[in-house]
Amino acid sequence: MDQSSAPILEAIEEYHRLDRYGFTPPGHRQGRGVDQRTLDALGLDTFRSDLLATAGLDDRLSRGAILSRAEDLMADAVGADKAFFSTCGSSLSVKSAILAVTRGRGEILISRDAHKSVTAGLLFSGLQPRWIPVRYDNELHIAHPPSPESVEMMWQRHPDAAAALVVSPTPYGTCADLEAIAEICHSRGKPLIVDEAWGAHLPFHDALPTWAMDAGADICVVSIHKMGLGFEQGSVYQLQGPLVDPVRLQHCADLLASTSSSVVLYAGIDGWRRQMVAEGHALLDSALSLADRLRGDIGALPGLHVPREELLGVEASHDLDPLHVLIDVSGLGISGYQASDWLRAEQRIDMGLVDHRRVEATLSTADDDETARRLLEALEKLTRAAKDFPTPPPISFPEGSDFEPDMALQPRDAFFGPVDSVPIAEAVGRIAAEQVTPYPPGIPALLPGERINAAILEYLRTGVKAGMNLPDPADPTFQTIRVVAE
Repeated sequence: MDQSSAPILEAIEEYHRLDRYGFTPPGHRQGRGVDQRTLDALGLDTFRSDLLATAGLDDRLSRGAILSRAEDLMADAVGADKAFFSTCGSSLSVKSAILAVTRGRGEILISRDAHKSVTAGLLFSGLQPRWIPVRYDNELHIAHPPSPESVEMMWQRHPDAAAALVVSPTPYGTCADLEAIAEICHSRGKPLIVDEAWGAHLPFHDALPTWAMDAGADICVVSIHKMGLGFEQGSVYQLQGPLVDPVRLQHCADLLASTSSSVVLYAGIDGWRRQMVAEGHALLDSALSLADRLRGDIGALPGLHVPREELLGVEASHDLDPLHVLIDVSGLGISGYQASDWLRAEQRIDMGLVDHRRVEATLSTADDDETARRLLEALEKLTRAAKDFPTPPPISFPEGSDFEPDMALQPRDAFFGPVDSVPIAEAVGRIAAEQVTPYPPGIPALLPGERINAAILEYLRTGVKAGMNLPDPADPTFQTIRVVAE
């Protein structure tokens, strides 16, 4: 296919060139009616490109096939059979994939480090999750992706499950052995879904971890806004092979998606695909070189450590995306929460993932020596300022097995059934009716339907005191929790 084409961007350009005008949504009419104060903040061009897709860029019957041509170009660019764009983020794409492969009933194998968007799909569908245990690192206190052996074990226990879903890369940049996992699933004639939200860039450089489609996955979901250069909420899910019906997948997406999808988001995906086909390998070469230099420079600062080898190995992860620059600040005697807050307040630097001892900078092809210098200078100042920080409150860390509590009730039944709100001290042994998720990265520590244990409660309670963010529970201070009524 002609990868120099970008159908959505070209349609926007034609719309303006022909001076079209629509008596349709959006009502701002390309910014004509927008308050000047809003235009001053967002710019007129933001509104000029916010156009209606059907009966706007395309005619009312979509005979120009603008969106479908852009999706076909994406599939061709990355070697998938089909690609579908989503403007509701990978959160919707994952739910669509789950519904398509399970038809909304029965069981599905899911790695226990799945994002909260995956567990939300369980609440909608009523599916019974069978959790694939992850490899919890009791020294680093992070979860590595599940091993192929764990996936095999779960298939033996639950042979009637419809599919398996794993997360790779994780928010820490660690990756599963997807090729081995795909072979295990396919030996049973079952599809593998990979939540590869952090892996949009992987098809475009062979020095990066293996892309899910190349490893044999059947459905791969990527977030263009994470490691790509698209807008927030821009997502693509790709499909290959005979195990998943593409029509059903599209229908499931239609059930959940907005009927007023953003052309701006579509255009961002379309333009990024064109850029990556033309320049992606060279851009990623530069980004990988920059990441390598930055890792060394940060690791040379007193009190800071950039883990790499300890994230890999037989008992850890299969591979690592080096564009995730994870920075351990515990040598400074401070927490990741303190470091992140100080960098934002004092240096105007925002970090992504943050936990009790680490902050993370994810590099993209947009970064360069200037942005790297800015981060390095901010971190150098942090190493000097940290001596004046108060001692961070201690966090009580569970053992890995504590993160695998008994699933006493289906998540949907627990979430939608009668609930009580009880003090944390009275919650041990009760069944959770809400999910409790440290965010970021957004991996639930407690899910609806799980029987609450004391170790998880103490971890979350002490975590909140130390600066952990819990946006999900009804009581974000975590003094109380919603449980299934007895």
